[in-house]
Amino acid sequence: MQQFPTVSLIGAPTDIGAGDRGASMGPEALRVAGIAAALSARGLDVVDRGNLVGPFNPWLPPRDGYRHLAEVVEWNRAVMQAVAAELALQRLPILLGGDHCLAIGSIGAVARHCRESGRKLRVLWLDAHADFNTSTITPSGNIHGMPVACLCGYGPRELTELGGAAPMLDKNTIRQIGIRSVDEGEKRLVHDVGLDIYDMRYIDEIGMRRAMEEALDGVDDATHVHVSFDVDFLDPGIAPGVGTTVPGGPNYREAQLVMEMIADTGRLGSLDIVELNPAFDSHNQTGKLAVDLVESLFGKSTLMRG
Repeated sequence: MQQFPTVSLIGAPTDIGAGDRGASMGPEALRVAGIAAALSARGLDVVDRGNLVGPFNPWLPPRDGYRHLAEVVEWNRAVMQAVAAELALQRLPILLGGDHCLAIGSIGAVARHCRESGRKLRVLWLDAHADFNTSTITPSGNIHGMPVACLCGYGPRELTELGGAAPMLDKNTIRQIGIRSVDEGEKRLVHDVGLDIYDMRYIDEIGMRRAMEEALDGVDDATHVHVSFDVDFLDPGIAPGVGTTVPGGPNYREAQLVMEMIADTGRLGSLDIVELNPAFDSHNQTGKLAVDLVESLFGKSTLMRG
């Protein structure tokens, strides 16, 4: 049984933090792929809140190590308010991104909700990238490569303190799964901070099932599980519709197992689906796959299991 039987879809159509245009079309691609109908078919009460409104992407070069910082702050503030409003109504918010910088606002709202309600938080970050860059080590200035760092207190005050005092997120609450592309300076910072990362080398060695058992260890009835699902987590052979493809990601069955094991906890409380870029997709193949996987996250499995 899911923690929240009522689900709210929140569109955030922006590529403000990305290095390629097109993630702004992600929310509509997910809707076209039938996300609302698919979740309704799972017995969930689904309400689509429509799209948030934020600043246009000016597509400017970095300033002081960040691209579009003011606009990123504005979008994340809107996301944070929208996600917080759904959590206050005891609804499960699903953020339809948009690029991954939006997780700062989404997870910031979830972390505050958990603090105020006395719940433990477990963030499962499904991604090819660690997203732990800062202004001094980023090769691009794109803030979609920085959300985990910002949530953990490393970044500009405008973002690190968006949800109140920094850090918004205790680094020990996050588990990163599927990582296979980390910038050089980022590697050192991730190591020094001590992030819990299940990279593809580790997954290849021990298998996805054991990796997920470790990532979910400690999740109990008092835990709110937040899944931040960057579509580039998937191998580009099955999910070409992203701006930053990295070969060697989880295949279809491994990805399904991840979602099914999260569903089995019954503790899913909030979800981001980000970085879907229809400009790089073929006939919305990646959008349809994302919806298929989200169905599994909400309990669809191959067989009825006792």
